[in-house]
Amino acid sequence: MKLSVIILNYNVRFFLEQCLISVKRALKGMDAEIIVVDNASVDDSCAMVKDQFPEVKLLQNKENLGFSIANNLAAAAAKGEYLCILNPDTAVAEDTFVKCLEYIESTQKIGALGIYYMDGTGNFLPESKRNLPTPKRSLLKFLGYSRGKNGYYAKYLQEKGEGTVEILAGAFMLLRRDLYVQVGGFDEDYFMYGEDIDLCYKISKQGLQNHYYGNVSLLHYKGESTQRDTHYLNRFYGAMHIFYRKHFSKNPLLNALVFGGIAVTKFFKKHKKEKHTKHYLDEVWVLTENLNFLRAISELFELPVKSVAKRAVEEDLVSNKMLVFDADYLPYKSIFEFMQKQKNRDNSFRIKPPGRNFIIGSDQSDMKGEVHQLNL
Repeated sequence: MKLSVIILNYNVRFFLEQCLISVKRALKGMDAEIIVVDNASVDDSCAMVKDQFPEVKLLQNKENLGFSIANNLAAAAAKGEYLCILNPDTAVAEDTFVKCLEYIESTQKIGALGIYYMDGTGNFLPESKRNLPTPKRSLLKFLGYSRGKNGYYAKYLQEKGEGTVEILAGAFMLLRRDLYVQVGGFDEDYFMYGEDIDLCYKISKQGLQNHYYGNVSLLHYKGESTQRDTHYLNRFYGAMHIFYRKHFSKNPLLNALVFGGIAVTKFFKKHKKEKHTKHYLDEVWVLTENLNFLRAISELFELPVKSVAKRAVEEDLVSNKMLVFDADYLPYKSIFEFMQKQKNRDNSFRIKPPGRNFIIGSDQSDMKGEVHQLNL
């Protein structure tokens, strides 16, 4: 078997459903499998998988084991030559796996491969490509001198470029299964956050290079898996402590400065009030050929609703619109391109997954998204 796609789920039923649909499309014609490992969700995620995706291998944990342990359990059950670690609050384009496997198999001494992440607003997520957070870089970041090679993000690579990078994000990570086993998979000392940094660092210590491939886009509704509350801050900055203790514990003075910086940063993040802009929409534009879907959208929103052709968002820039994409009418790859073209113009985006009676989307990368079920 060529590829095993591993998706760890926790209480994001509708996002998981869209993710599975997009992954199935992208795996068409490939010798591949999908493994969903569920961390004791209390919604109907597992029932949905069993009912709608019987071909998917479902592993149900009786408790929330965290990111590392759950993914390692799924990797142990995987049969593919390659593994793709994938978040459930994502959607992939139809050619994602074909293009990524072509890249990874044509690149010498490659470790893990990551791709271009965009959020639900069509904007690039800079954590797609990062530098290793060494004590020096972390201290410079805290002091406000985080630039160039000393920056947290790998800005030396273009967003749509490609090349070597030290750290990839765990929302999409493709690598050989034997390499995953060789480095011990995700370190189980981490419950959530930091595991991807640790894994990438372990891979680089094997003499391999991680790569970023910006020619392939991933839709990542980041707010679904990143609730920025006190619980999140404790886990995120706790993970940073674990990483430094494991890999950079030789200089007590520098460690003290870094840990102090982490504590101060955590304090300010905790008390920072996030500013969220609200889109003032004047119309809902629906890209579909389904008249029943168009009617259902008209019943859902009080704004004027109209059907538009693809060229309306393909050729011109528009503003103050909610763009609703029917994925029975448009491939995900085209939807992603339209979102990127129409971003930052006070637009909102929603997608109806193929054959489903709901639309899904998110207007902020650090907030939970929206799901609206439709009368179809």
